[in-house]
Amino acid sequence: MSTRILVVFYSATGNTAKLAASLAGGARETGAEVRVRTVAETAPPEAIATNPRWQAYVGSGPHAEPATLADLEWADGIAVGSPTRFGGPAAQLKSFLDTTGGLWAQGKLANKVATSFTTASTRHGGLESTVLAINNIFYHWGAIVVPLGYAEAHLMESGNPYGGSFVSRKSAEPDEEALEALRIQGTRLATIAGYVADGLKAR
Repeated sequence: MSTRILVVFYSATGNTAKLAASLAGGARETGAEVRVRTVAETAPPEAIATNPRWQAYVGSGPHAEPATLADLEWADGIAVGSPTRFGGPAAQLKSFLDTTGGLWAQGKLANKVATSFTTASTRHGGLESTVLAINNIFYHWGAIVVPLGYAEAHLMESGNPYGGSFVSRKSAEPDEEALEALRIQGTRLATIAGYVADGLKAR
């Protein structure tokens, strides 16, 4: 049976969604079965309307099936992505993650392999703290956290060992450097999740 990878993201303007797609593509390159899921938009319409790109992205959806707890239980490896909001994940994503207490209490999230990624509009806008904040949830689950690291030469250029990220200056869309880092992250997640899943089956 192939390794099962879940990519869960929240995106306001589409940038995080593009990173999610690249990560999913990298996971598929290993032969993994991949599900890409999003979470509900909960911001009030008047807030969305203040940002034309946000309004356009919401209006062009839905962009993926909604994530469910069953998706989390199904997966061997999980990637979670969000734009940074004051140094942490967006409330829309956090609301979904806050519903995982039942799975956690049953031990069904323990030994999952997990990684995270993010976007921001400024270089010091909370990229690393957002990734680390998402990872805090994984620690509580008992998951095995996989950072992006610097194992491949390309990652010395992309520059974030904690998890894939992109700085969207002047509303720029993710560039090839960022997308390649996310592809590598997806391959890394699926490969390590496969090792762990095989080991657990062999117990």
